[in-house]
Formats: sequence, structure tokens, C-alpha cells
Amino acid sequence: MPMMKSVRFHGPQDVRIDDVEEPICGKGQVKMRPAYVGICGTDLHEYIGGPVLIPQKPHRITGSAYPVSIGHEFGGIIEEVGEGVTNVAVGQRAVVRPTIFDGTCTPCKQGYNHCCENIGFIGLSGYGGGMSEKIMAPAGHFYPIPDNVSLEAAAFIEPLAVAWHAVKISLFKPGDSVLVVGGGPIGLGLLQVLKLQGARNIIVAELMENRKKLCLQYGATHMVDPRKENVAQMTRELTNGVGADIIFDTAGVEKALLDAIPACRTQGTIVNIAVWEKRPSFPVNQLMYNEIRYVGAALYDETSFLDTIQALSDGKLRNTLSYELVFGFSFSTSDITWLF
Repeated sequence: MPMMKSVRFHGPQDVRIDDVEEPICGKGQVKMRPAYVGICGTDLHEYIGGPVLIPQKPHRITGSAYPVSIGHEFGGIIEEVGEGVTNVAVGQRAVVRPTIFDGTCTPCKQGYNHCCENIGFIGLSGYGGGMSEKIMAPAGHFYPIPDNVSLEAAAFIEPLAVAWHAVKISLFKPGDSVLVVGGGPIGLGLLQVLKLQGARNIIVAELMENRKKLCLQYGATHMVDPRKENVAQMTRELTNGVGADIIFDTAGVEKALLDAIPACRTQGTIVNIAVWEKRPSFPVNQLMYNEIRYVGAALYDETSFLDTIQALSDGKLRNTLSYELVFGFSFSTSDITWLF
């Protein structure tokens, strides 16, 4: 059996490059050689405090438990297709939609498979991961990308789809004032989508200097440093005392959330996109008396994923963004032997 290299999660702060068997492509399956792979904030949460989403017991759909191969933001070249596969072909460039769903639970039957009761993710829950020399998964996870979308840009389709979907379900309207808590990759994606859809004021609360610069490049109109300024006070000053119409929390940090809630206007909306390592305390009365909606943005539906691909192809979203600038590193799977 041919062997390959794969980056796998073995436990908290225990990620290794392992020699594993190369997967065999069967009926209805596709084998890909990943090209570029993003390191998501979720990956960092898993490394530092996990397992969070990574299954400790066999996943109900994949049957996998850690150690699991990681990496869920990626595209690559199709190397092999199994019997009955028609959506992609050998040699084609494609991106992976990593969400795994059963198709039989109530949310799936209602058309919300991204909210599946047994949700899983390629690169977290089984079927391999993008930080491997090869990956094999059911064909429905693979989507061809247009010729003018690079393989490097394909690694950003998944996080951009998260941002696209969050804006779509947020009740956002052109001209609204928005506060984004956290200027990481998802925050930067939000800036692009919000600017594209006509946001007036886009305020970002962020600590890191390199991220502040990127936020201004990607559409932020105002930056607030929570260490030096009162986020709620600054937001109200920048919105004529009203407050933000929509707040997007991409940080998943309790203090950041509690500082941001008073920045929301009466009958405004707070959208949680972050994955939390620990359950936060929640000021229910503050939300109730101001009739503030608190909404969870669960990943993205297929429409948001396809709309993101099209927006990249049309040039409406920028298709170059270096993780080296955001996190301090970048890599392709060809670099995997020296990354760690």
C-alpha cells in the first residue's frame, strides 16, 4: 500500500506529520492532490484547547476519531475519480466544500444541511484533510473553479463563504453601520462583502497592528483598539449616538463580546461567527431590554459557497490575501515536510 505524509491532530498541542496509507478511490469518490491550504482560527482553537469539533468518539457519519488529518480550507488538482462521478474530471482544478452532513436529520430535510444535527468537516471529522499529500472524499464535496481563480485563491473560498453567508442572514441593508469584532481572515472577508453590498460605516475592533493595516486596505472606515479606547463609546460617536446596526463577532473572546454589546443600537443584530473554546457569560437582560437579536451564523449553505466562487471570478472579491500577513506564516502542501 502506497504511503503519504499527513498532518494529524493527536491531542491538545500535539500535531504531527505522520506516514499514513494513501486512500483508495472508490465508487462515487474523488481523490485530489491539495495545492494550498489555509490554517483556520478553528485549527488554532483545536491545537490550543481541543478537541472542540474534532471527534473524541467515532463520528456518526465518517466513523473517524482523533488522530485525524487536518486542514479544511483548500483546493487542488483532481487525480482520480471513482465510478459514477460526473461533477469533476481528472486534471481539473477544484475547491473542497468541507461540510459533512447526513441528509436525513430534520435540518437537512428542511434544506439546512449546513446545520445538520451530525455536522462534520473534512479536515476535522474524517475523510482526510488538506494538509495531506492526497485526500479522498465523496464527490459532492468537490467544486470546479473557473480558470481565472488561482489555486492559492481557492484556499480562501471556504472562509470567504463563511463571511458571505453571515452577511446574508444578518438582516444587513445597504447604508447600515457595522461593527466587526476581530480583524482576522473572517473579519477581512466580512469587510469585502460588506463594502460590496453597500455598508456606510465599517468599524473594526482589533488589537494587532498588522491586522489593522489590512483592515483599512480591505474596506474598514474606522479602527478601534480595545486596549486604548472604549469600543461602545467610539462606535456610538461614529454613528451619531445611535450605535451599530449590525455587529459581527469573529473573535470568540468573552471580554470582546461584552465590550461590543453596548455598541449595538436598539433592535440591532449581533451575529456570532466565532467558535468558542469556553462558554461565555451572557448578559440576557441587556439584550432583552434593548431588543437586540443575537444570531448564530453556522458556516454557509451551498448557495453562499457558489456565490463566493462566482464573486471571486467576477473580481468582486479580492482573490489574493496572504496568511503570512494575517498569522505570520503561509505554506503549500509541497512545503509540508519542513513546516513543523
